[in-house]
Amino acid sequence: MPYREKKVEKLYYQIGEVSEMFSEPVSTIRFWEKEFDVLRPKKNNKGNRLFMQEDLKNLRLIHHLLRERGMTIEGARKYLQNNREETDYRLEIADTLRNIKEMLIPRAFQEDYDNSGLQTGDPAAAVKSVLLTVDVTEAVIDEAVKNHCNLIVSHHPLIFKPLQHLAYGSDVERIVAAALKNDIAVYSAHTSFDNIAGGVSHILAEKLGLENIRVLVPLEGRLSKLVTFVPETHATGVRDALFAAGAGQIGRYDRCSFNSSGMGTYRAGEGTDPFAGSVGEDHTEPEVRVEVVMPSHLAGACVRALLQSHPYEEVAYDIIALENRHHGAGAGAIGRLPVTMTGSDMLERLKQLTGIPAIRYSGDISRTLNTVAVCGGSGASFIGAATRAGADAYFTGDIKYHTFAEAPHNMLVADIGHYESEKFSLEKLHNLIHKKFPNFALRFSGTKTNPINYFQ
Repeated sequence: MPYREKKVEKLYYQIGEVSEMFSEPVSTIRFWEKEFDVLRPKKNNKGNRLFMQEDLKNLRLIHHLLRERGMTIEGARKYLQNNREETDYRLEIADTLRNIKEMLIPRAFQEDYDNSGLQTGDPAAAVKSVLLTVDVTEAVIDEAVKNHCNLIVSHHPLIFKPLQHLAYGSDVERIVAAALKNDIAVYSAHTSFDNIAGGVSHILAEKLGLENIRVLVPLEGRLSKLVTFVPETHATGVRDALFAAGAGQIGRYDRCSFNSSGMGTYRAGEGTDPFAGSVGEDHTEPEVRVEVVMPSHLAGACVRALLQSHPYEEVAYDIIALENRHHGAGAGAIGRLPVTMTGSDMLERLKQLTGIPAIRYSGDISRTLNTVAVCGGSGASFIGAATRAGADAYFTGDIKYHTFAEAPHNMLVADIGHYESEKFSLEKLHNLIHKKFPNFALRFSGTKTNPINYFQ
């Protein structure tokens, strides 16, 4: 059934709820509260902050100015002072998608072969309503038109291979033409969504009831380290700004940094206004070397936060590419069953979960399963990774005959369907967008897009 948005009826939100809604740490919300006088949350008798609807409206604008437009704190503050009446604003498709791909589903996480992102549409158009689907078909376009949705967010890309022409000669050409004709934008998440923390495979693992879920194949080359040197008196403020920009997250720990004290030296030239010391004279300043890890795609935001919060006119910093694996992002998922079960019982559970009438498999279904690995979509290439991780079973889609034949004999390997292993991801996609934009009208597509049928 299509999802129909219910208007938010709550009068207030606690700071933890606000943090989750905006996908920002609590520390960032508190930092913004100090910096912007338009945020005036009330406090209850326990001293808890209560953000009213007016606070949320102002927070959306502040978030828009800082995250989407890339303004500094000072720039956003001046903008608010000069535009008091603009506490509500039109969310353009470009702003919406920038928020999705930078904060929720980073496009930097997509695989090299992929084509995620905006497929068609005018980025300057205002978002009316959003339709969520696994695949974009002509019927889905018709459904969007019927329900006045001018933004479709899909899992699979509409345009996967480059189009040579647009002459209605193929399904993709006709779908693209229909989207353009009806002013419908199409955004596809695909492997970016596969690879985020809590992404497609993680959702499937949760559906199977797995516990202690972790990434099966972590991404490589997606982390960097930022090193800077700050006067001792300003180290806390600079660290807070970097954390608010997304640095310092290591697994389930946040606000992580390494700090060491030392002495910095400089001589200010003509026309400068040094933080300390005098023009033309050597100066020594007690400084703290601050090191933080960050996802590489957030380097720009972290550098902006650094420059904005640092007291020096010329800020010294290094960005170092890391070879470390990003264990918080990557393909596939692996976890343990809370209670062991046989392979046959697991396959029966998969049939019920996916709706597949029959499941192709290899291996001994009488064996007891403890550790299970999964990969939504086409993940046959990760059977080796599942084996090395100690999985007793591995479930994915698009497994070929020879892949079954070459799979370890002591592992249960099953093909649960490409579409069937990914269809649950729309629930997560809905929740991510709804938390960020609670007033969006979001709908699940009611159109069947799975091209595979089963004859029984």
